[in-house]
Amino acid sequence: MKNLLRIALLALAPVLLSQCERPEEQVPPAKLLPRAQLVSLLVDMHVTEARVEASRLPHDSARALFREQVKGVYWRHDTDEAAFRESMRYYATHGKDLEEIYATVVDSISMRQAKLPPTP
Repeated sequence: MKNLLRIALLALAPVLLSQCERPEEQVPPAKLLPRAQLVSLLVDMHVTEARVEASRLPHDSARALFREQVKGVYWRHDTDEAAFRESMRYYATHGKDLEEIYATVVDSISMRQAKLPPTP
């Protein structure tokens, strides 16, 4: 039981320590994606995910297809997975920033959806 508690505390330590860091003290990553680029990339990723889900492929095939499609999304947005993850991590520590980014993403997807013809 004590070992389990120690393991849990060791696993949670990095999370707890990172929460102590104040957002204004965090240095932006070298390859931080600007908000507009991140919004566009997230919209494309969510649309890609929806298309893959709509393909009704088996789970493993859908996962492989999504991974391949995401590579194209990164290429079209002139970035890579590392820059995307670092940017998301940075904006996530600035809660209000990520909320605003996702509000814009939701609005953009909603506008695209509204332009689609109604399905019978």
